[in-house]
Amino acid sequence: MLILGIGNVLMGDEGVGVHAVRAIEDEGAPSGAVVLDGGTGGFHLLELFDEHRHMILIDATLDGGEPGTVRVLRPKFATDFPRSLSAHDIGLRDLVESAALLGPLPSIDLVTVSISRIQPMTIEMTPAVERALPLVMQTVRDLARERLVVETAAGQPAA
Repeated sequence: MLILGIGNVLMGDEGVGVHAVRAIEDEGAPSGAVVLDGGTGGFHLLELFDEHRHMILIDATLDGGEPGTVRVLRPKFATDFPRSLSAHDIGLRDLVESAALLGPLPSIDLVTVSISRIQPMTIEMTPAVERALPLVMQTVRDLARERLVVETAAGQPAA
């Protein structure tokens, strides 16, 4: 299982995925999980879709929700992913579309955090998004635990 945080920490709230995985690393990764700072994405992340059966992705979204709102999506297709934020080199949707062309996608849980805008050239998150970090971390831990239980019940080793 891979826990992948996406975002640009130089763009304020847009870096929430990276801030979340750094905090998860500091507390210790969930059992059976690899935690990775995916930064601003890019095609160098493509191989990860082939290496893991399950991925938990964390990213900011400009979805019109109240800043700091945490949601879990279980996208089946690349079009189910939120549109790219302008601070990413390539968007998460672009990355998933490319991975789908190369083979079957792993199962994916997408944890999104609503933001109100891109903040250029600041490493500080707004208070609302910063307050959401503990919920993001707990949500990721719950999803990882749920996946471990499902795979153990199915007789598969956790990945």
